[in-house]
Amino acid sequence: MSQPIIKYTLTKQGRQPEWLSSDSRAFKGQHSAPANKPGKLPRFGSPQDTIYLGIGAGEPDSDGTPDGYVGKIATKSALQTYITGIGTAAGYKVVTPIITGVSTSVIIGDLEAWNPGEEYSGSGLTTTTSDKVTSTGTGNIQTFEGSQVTKVVVETTTKASGVSTTTTTTEETAINVDSASTVSAISTSDSVGIVTTTNPEDVETTTKTTTTTSSFTYTDVTTNTSKSTSSTTTDGETTRTDTVTTTETTNYVTDYDYAAEATRLWDIHQAINS
Repeated sequence: MSQPIIKYTLTKQGRQPEWLSSDSRAFKGQHSAPANKPGKLPRFGSPQDTIYLGIGAGEPDSDGTPDGYVGKIATKSALQTYITGIGTAAGYKVVTPIITGVSTSVIIGDLEAWNPGEEYSGSGLTTTTSDKVTSTGTGNIQTFEGSQVTKVVVETTTKASGVSTTTTTTEETAINVDSASTVSAISTSDSVGIVTTTNPEDVETTTKTTTTTSSFTYTDVTTNTSKSTSSTTTDGETTRTDTVTTTETTNYVTDYDYAAEATRLWDIHQAINS
């Protein structure tokens, strides 16, 4: 009995349909996509508002199809076309983490140098740092967009008996991303809030708050630091060595291979039906 590749939704109870293939090689729940078209009356209600790819246990009955059945895909070409449409709409991409920078610092000293007392007069700790070893990956470095408040200026004006006094405070915050990330395309926007109050002594206080928000793009780089410690003892003197390794990992983006994915799924279908 033929077991075709089908498009389906969950049942009304939110479960995988019982009529999916039970073959251990079969797949289900692949390449999810919205079942309803934007701006149109919904054809499917929750939990049946997502369409998946799977392998059915048999061909659909021409007299009627079971709950959750949407359609079948009969050829490899049609499968690739379908996956390409789903992936293009969803923004499929391949993200590969690549170690792009490694540097090492070695800190050496005797135990007294590591824990010096007030009377310590030794040579202290010796630190040796290697040059960072760098590399690159294939594709484009993944980037993200971010925004945060980077500046707040508060002007407080107090008016009493016709005399005004103004004080200004400024608080600036650096853009918070990984130290190895590159920040670019910075733009700013300001919002202003003004509050005026008068106390029982007729002292009028006006507070003007200007908040600056920065929008920016930054590269997807993560820095991790690890440390190892070792000790050696020679002639009764113990030397401790700490090795600190700093690793930068960059995520690279390449195009999704729709043809390879269609081949993978089609080969499973063919094996089950051979």
